[in-house]
Amino acid sequence: MTITMQSTPGSSGYLDLYPERKMSFFKNPYILGLASVAGIGGLLFGYDTGVISGALLYIKDDFEEVRNSNFLQETIVSMAIAGAIVGAAAGGWINDAYGRKKATLFADIIFTLGAILMAAAPDPYVLILGRLLVGLGVGIASVTAPVPGTWRWMLGVSGVPAVVQFVLMLFLPESPRWLFIKNRKNEAVDVLCKIYDPARLEDEVDFLTAQSEQERQKRSNIKFWHVFRSKETRLAFLVGGGLLAFQQFTGINTVMYYSPTIVQMAGFHANQLALLLSLIVAGMNAAGTILGIYLIDHAGRKKLALCSLGGVIASLIILALAFYKQSSSSSSELYGWLAILGLALYIGFFSPGMGPVPWTVNSEIYPEEYRGVCGGMSATVCWVSNLIVSETFLSIAEGIGIGSTFLILAGIAVAALLFVLLYVPETKGLTFDEVEVIWRERAWGKNPNPNTQTLLEQGSHS
Repeated sequence: MTITMQSTPGSSGYLDLYPERKMSFFKNPYILGLASVAGIGGLLFGYDTGVISGALLYIKDDFEEVRNSNFLQETIVSMAIAGAIVGAAAGGWINDAYGRKKATLFADIIFTLGAILMAAAPDPYVLILGRLLVGLGVGIASVTAPVPGTWRWMLGVSGVPAVVQFVLMLFLPESPRWLFIKNRKNEAVDVLCKIYDPARLEDEVDFLTAQSEQERQKRSNIKFWHVFRSKETRLAFLVGGGLLAFQQFTGINTVMYYSPTIVQMAGFHANQLALLLSLIVAGMNAAGTILGIYLIDHAGRKKLALCSLGGVIASLIILALAFYKQSSSSSSELYGWLAILGLALYIGFFSPGMGPVPWTVNSEIYPEEYRGVCGGMSATVCWVSNLIVSETFLSIAEGIGIGSTFLILAGIAVAALLFVLLYVPETKGLTFDEVEVIWRERAWGKNPNPNTQTLLEQGSHS
């Protein structure tokens, strides 16, 4: 069976031919249930990212050695990221070998154990071990898919979503694609029957049957070093990995992990006030992310990233100036509020664009046979970059000053803007096959298909 760009179920060409087979996800309770339970994995990471920023204020109050050591503070924050690097690297293999359902269950168990360990930690070192386990769980989940009280409750309650997901996941099916690859076609068809109407079901089954055979053959031959042997795939990975590296090095998790600490550096020393102001910043992150869901398919990936980075650069410069002026002026409260404004603007510009765009682009730019390995490698680039930033921010800020630190981040954001402008293609509205044509042309500087130029123009202007 030959599968063309236009005949692939779900592609724009297919839906043009059969408009009656277009799915409405919100009208299918089964799909909504699947998406909701899978989405809890994102909640695990989001909650852990948000809660550690506030919990750190109270951890410093309880443990004097943490209060007196920037390194311990950075390690408490970043140890979850170190665990996530290992989890993300292993998660792809676990997915392929045992399926997404078992991988998610395993991640939930590890995450819950880590949450319990953090809540009961008698010293910073047990707390760090708990953070490592939580990171392992988050890392595995990342490749499958503030609370009142003390810091122990803030960290311990993070295990609740993992328990909920674990219980609900027991009642959900395995991925149909994985079932096909493992020659369990009848089980896969049972799942697909609950998702698609009869008119489209047959096309989906035929497509997965053909594709699963191709994937079985390709997966057995693909290794991570093969990514660098193919010029097209190498270019795609450099763009995907580069986007995720710039996402981290422009400082997003510096702000998310340390926002209450940054607020205190701006002159608002009371824990509750610092936490309240940082929650406002976090609220803007949530609102911006929702806005990004709309904009990413209307404005396009590249344009959204460029606008986002322009705002990020301006915001980081405002932050740098606020802290420079605060250290040399008697009107420190005024510049403290200017720093809060800079933080809010930073999140407001970052969250709709550079938040979702790198992940979206990474899901669209890799050839079929390399999608799994490149996705895992890009996720590892993201976690390693995250680890570097979170493990060094406080030490750098102490060494050269918080204003200079934000100025360095602004310089990196300028480099990111140029990177997106020069190297990132617009993938809005293109199929995987059409994106492969773009890489082929960039790699070899020739037009192997007369439609290539049209596709490039479509990607740039859609």
